[in-house]
Amino acid sequence: MNVVVTGATGFVGTPLVRQLLAAGHAVSALTRDVQRAVRRLPARCKVQSWNPEQALDPSTLRGADAVVHLAGEGVADARWTAARKRAIHNSRVNTSLALVRAIGQLDAHARPRVLVSASAIGWYGNRGDAQLDEQSAPGTGFLADVCRDWERAVFEAQALNVRTVAVRIGVVLGRDGGALKPLLPLFRLGLGGRVGSGRQWFSWIHLSDLVGLLRHVVENPRAAGPVNGVAPEAVTNATFTAELGRVLHRPAVLPVPALALRAVLGEMSSALLASQRVESTAARQLGYSFQYPTLRSALDDLCTDQSHELLVEQRLARLPERVFPFFADPKNLERITPDFLRFKVLGTTTDQIGDGTLISYALRLHGIPLRWQSRIESWEPNRRFVDMQTHGPYTLWHHTHEFEPDDGGTIIRDRVRYRLPFGALGELLAGWLVRRDLDAVFDYRRQQIQELMR
Repeated sequence: MNVVVTGATGFVGTPLVRQLLAAGHAVSALTRDVQRAVRRLPARCKVQSWNPEQALDPSTLRGADAVVHLAGEGVADARWTAARKRAIHNSRVNTSLALVRAIGQLDAHARPRVLVSASAIGWYGNRGDAQLDEQSAPGTGFLADVCRDWERAVFEAQALNVRTVAVRIGVVLGRDGGALKPLLPLFRLGLGGRVGSGRQWFSWIHLSDLVGLLRHVVENPRAAGPVNGVAPEAVTNATFTAELGRVLHRPAVLPVPALALRAVLGEMSSALLASQRVESTAARQLGYSFQYPTLRSALDDLCTDQSHELLVEQRLARLPERVFPFFADPKNLERITPDFLRFKVLGTTTDQIGDGTLISYALRLHGIPLRWQSRIESWEPNRRFVDMQTHGPYTLWHHTHEFEPDDGGTIIRDRVRYRLPFGALGELLAGWLVRRDLDAVFDYRRQQIQELMR
């Protein structure tokens, strides 16, 4: 299938693009920031420009079999001022209307067969202990109003004979984003606890299952209407915090009173205090099998390893045998590393790079001089090599360089697993800064490789 994705560079969109490509689909991303998308998305993903504040050219969707609409302002990114609430509403409703209008301007035979849009369990409002499924009535409040208008806009596509699905997404749990990102450092320091009374229901989903469910409803012709994107096991907030403390071997006894939460977050606190006991009825009826059906299985997967992953791809119009030799010369690392690191190769333990070679470097990180040594763990000319830090600023740095043939060219893929020193304290104080620096380093690296190997 040819699949068009909006919001492709987001926390959910990027892994969805990767999974769709791995499944053999062709994927195009519609984005406001083309250069950022090119840097963040897989090399085989086509990137097209679209300013969501403007109409969408229908030709952009010509040839698409499916559209997945994930774009929208982050609900928890800032305090809910009047302007922020308008942005949250309009970024979802107006973009949905623009997509449906563009689909409607295509000839009937040229329209996508399916439109899948994100929605949210905010649709249900604050419902106490009531068990909620896709047939339950909408609730009240700001988020319920947004979701109602959002879905109304999306389901206009049904009149165009387009199969339409709205996935009402619960609280998403993932390693480097979503609900766990701000919580993990605090809980690892023993500073976590229930929110408010803790009796409010918490309907969650593992990121891998959300991506899998989105792909499932794209591919399954029986999927239509609302589908709750939640795991089968809803829990109370108190149960969630206790389970998170158990997995991290830390107490979770410091509650956040509802009054304090309202004072700090204002109206946005209602999203954290709302009780939504949501069932994944439609997903099960459609035959989706959850990888992580229980909270324990999800948290065991996400929390036992404190390492992070960075994945970057680019395509060069050269075959691997013409690309790999560049990386076989350690001095070329200096040419593809930004000046702010003052990076120098000091030496190697062998004349030719190979398994077991040690490479020593010097650099400056935010003005602090550092020495770094890595060992080549695996060396497969023209295919891949792996280096691992033996001495340096990280407690783990494992970098896999892959060179994949691609239609007369090469896809260079960098997979990095890293872990910061000082555990949770290091994450809390410097995690954001390290990620920013790594993004800058690999953005520069990508640009330089592209320039040097035209």
